[in-house]
Amino acid sequence: MAKGTVRYWAAAKAAAGTAEEPYDAVTLADALDAARERHPGELARVLLRCSFLVDGDPVGTREHETVRLAEGGTVEVLPPFAGG
Repeated sequence: MAKGTVRYWAAAKAAAGTAEEPYDAVTLADALDAARERHPGELARVLLRCSFLVDGDPVGTREHETVRLAEGGTVEVLPPFAGG
């Protein structure tokens, strides 16, 4: 298990009730499952619309189960943003 930080932005931050929290997970899927358990309700719905960066790299269409997390890494949870 790797330990790192999940950072929530915009609607994800509001749904989680926090800007960031630690993860203790092997994959992005594991980290997101733990976040859903900690914050049931709205966050699960918001996560369906989000994109993710892992250590600054876009996850894109990769399966979350295949995205390994690094010790001391960062997961950015990015909901769709309006404007531009």
